[in-house]
Amino acid sequence: MNTVQILFFFLSVLAIFSAVMVLFSKSPVHSVLWLIAVFFAISGHYILLNAQFLAIVNLIVYAGAIMVLFLFVIMLMNLNANAEPKKYWWMKFAGVISGGCFLVVLVSLVQQATELTGKQALVKEGNIGLIKNLGKVLFSDFVLPFEISSVLFLSAMVGAVVIGKKD
Repeated sequence: MNTVQILFFFLSVLAIFSAVMVLFSKSPVHSVLWLIAVFFAISGHYILLNAQFLAIVNLIVYAGAIMVLFLFVIMLMNLNANAEPKKYWWMKFAGVISGGCFLVVLVSLVQQATELTGKQALVKEGNIGLIKNLGKVLFSDFVLPFEISSVLFLSAMVGAVVIGKKD
């Protein structure tokens, strides 16, 4: 086994363990912290796939902004054990049934993926997923839509400031 395979298996075990801990943690804050660990492991997988841009965006957007928002909402709601609604048996049964259906879909996908073992995609360039390639395409082929979306975001920011401003 080489270093990349060892790193892949480590990140996979970390992602699966962290995802299981998200489900079984008693505290919602601990669940969010375990979810951040899942996002870090997924970003590691993106780096192994030579998709550095996706890894950085995943860290900034999901592990950064979204998780801060989740923590803020959880702490604002002040969740505790006394405020939790009682879970009925039929809700647990529905959860088991939907989880079983999801497991069947995953098993069928894995069985179909075994047919693709040993096949490779035809790739013209060896540097797929690099930010340099994204920048070239974004500022050459898609420069007009990029600039239009920039003006749209700027006008949305100005509108939000005007609406939020008190008289």
